[in-house]
Amino acid sequence: MNIYFKPMLWPSIVSFIVFVMLLSFGTWQIKRLFWKEALIERYISQSQSNPILDPSSLIKTKINEFKSVEVRGSFLHEDEIYITGKTYEGNAGFHVVTPFKLTNDKIILINRGWVSEGYRDPNKRKFSLQPGIIIVNGIIRYPQKKGYFVPENDGKNGFWFTIKPSEIFKFLNFNSTEIISNYYIDALRVGEKMTLPIGVSGEPKLRNQHLSYAITWYGLALSLLIVYFSYHVSNGRLRIKKKD
Repeated sequence: MNIYFKPMLWPSIVSFIVFVMLLSFGTWQIKRLFWKEALIERYISQSQSNPILDPSSLIKTKINEFKSVEVRGSFLHEDEIYITGKTYEGNAGFHVVTPFKLTNDKIILINRGWVSEGYRDPNKRKFSLQPGIIIVNGIIRYPQKKGYFVPENDGKNGFWFTIKPSEIFKFLNFNSTEIISNYYIDALRVGEKMTLPIGVSGEPKLRNQHLSYAITWYGLALSLLIVYFSYHVSNGRLRIKKKD
């Protein structure tokens, strides 16, 4: 069997470059798939482990993200801030982030959860302003990183987009010796009754579409090969002949 193949210069160069790019995008998505699966597994194992009870542990030790925690103290409701652009079941709203004074007098931020636009004003949800010493169950979170297309926080105008404890505490004028800025806490929902703010469920809700994305990129790479060789066949530059 003889194969006659005379590739065209520029179509071949362009097709090669695009083919390599498509393969690299697909491979990157596979790597992201493994990373996301490991993240979900870590979320489950840490959030369902025995909670941290000693508040001094939040200062002295390095804590894994998503570790379950139980803290006792009081909310400083007058200093709550609102993370914009958050949704719950398709409804737009905010996350309420409130400083929480622990029993050892250290202060940590707690993301209490979601409220709608109508309940952003604390005067409209006085039922949610829990007074006195309470117990909060939650999970440890590391400071958020700003996404590429996410605006910078603008506390002066009331626009917060990412939870960065050190930045928030600085805006609220808290003394650096009082605060815990290495972490914040996502409050967990307690009981079956839904109350505001709506905390996290404790189950991972991390989007994991990387396999489908990888298949798409690899599929495009395969389609490019088919088009490339079909084009050469139609122009008589690729022929397969049986030997006489």
